Amino acid sequence: MSYHHGGLRAALIAEGLRVARTGGAAALGMRELTRAVGVSPNAAYRHFADRQALVLAVALEAQDLLADAMRARIAPSASPLDRLRAVGLGYIHFARTERGWFELAILTRDDGPPGTNGPFPAPFQLLLDALDGLVASGGLPAARRAHAEWACWSTVHGFADLTTRGPLRRQDPATLDALASYVVDTVIEGLTSGGST
Repeated sequence: MSYHHGGLRAALIAEGLRVARTGGAAALGMRELTRAVGVSPNAAYRHFADRQALVLAVALEAQDLLADAMRARIAPSASPLDRLRAVGLGYIHFARTERGWFELAILTRDDGPPGTNGPFPAPFQLLLDALDGLVASGGLPAARRAHAEWACWSTVHGFADLTTRGPLRRQDPATLDALASYVVDTVIEGLTSGGST
């Protein structure tokens, strides 16, 4: 098969997403992916320095899928509080329903936290925007905004991990939905209710 103008790069990333959906990052072998798209492994190295570069490229696409899933839960007329709630619930739901992609979506470069080497990943930017919108609406005191993203992310990610790899993984979906709502509402209430700063 012949690829031109970045077509091979796009094909490898698309195939990577396809296999990672069920197999996660471990499924992203350079030989297997190149065989699936009909080229030799050497051809892939024209677009990716190594396997890790390919994995990170697929991870960026998975981040976009996660962000899309989070956006899909935000109603057009949602209040700032409901937007923040939807962002958290969207994150948890994606983790539960797209485990392979979620594993990739949370991969980052090894040289710093989100945003230190370029723009923030789309899911993290959605969280930042939701928190800033809540401040702008008066729903979150400005004095409590600093580092609120880490409290939110830690909470929803920890819960997502419990539902996918931890003791909650065998719970029925309805129970997990109820628990997810409780967890997200609790962290939002903790941020917005005042208390010590």
